Amino acid sequence: MSKPIVFFDIDGTILNHDKQIPKSTKEAIFELQNKDVHVAIATGRAPFMFQELREELNINSFVSLNGQYAEFEGETIHKHALHSDQLHIFTEKANELNIPLVYLNNETMKASIDAHPHILEAMTSIKMNHPEVQSDFYLGRDIYQVLLFCEEHEETKLTNGFEQFNFIRWHDYSSDVLPIGGSKANGIQQMVNHLGIDMKNVFAFGDGLNDLEMIESVGTGIAMGN
Repeated sequence: MSKPIVFFDIDGTILNHDKQIPKSTKEAIFELQNKDVHVAIATGRAPFMFQELREELNINSFVSLNGQYAEFEGETIHKHALHSDQLHIFTEKANELNIPLVYLNNETMKASIDAHPHILEAMTSIKMNHPEVQSDFYLGRDIYQVLLFCEEHEETKLTNGFEQFNFIRWHDYSSDVLPIGGSKANGIQQMVNHLGIDMKNVFAFGDGLNDLEMIESVGTGIAMGN
């Protein structure tokens, strides 16, 4: 594929502060599509969390879970799961410290405990409900991302010693847990390799800490004014 491809973050980029799609954003995306520019999403969210948005914008390609799971036109082209043994140890330590977790794959998410205020606060900020509880959900499954819920000053109590994981804070009460080397930038690189696109023809828009590497790695990266 030789035509350009543009990746859009969701929160703070496609969606405004009120989690709505501005009319101007819709018009811009549709104009790109009409000009035969391929439009994709690059988000920390899991695929099931933005299916309606994809349908509304007619976008069928995405890099999700901060780069750990990607699809192009409905075909899965990249998967990068957390190390299962390390995740088991991480979970045991989180339980000892009473730090709640939420496990995500490409189909659903489950919480380690029920009705925790930090989970409620963080998930509400992205218009999501508190996930159902299944504390052993991570066993025997590919888990592409974990959310840990604590304030920043408490985080190192849990995260120290896990060199196979990367931690990126996205909320006052929550951080993403990713496989080391996993990022939106890596997910985009996997899609670019799959499609045979020159990186100079790749564009990306984002606004958060998890977008920095993506913005720096593509041919043209744009940081949102917010």
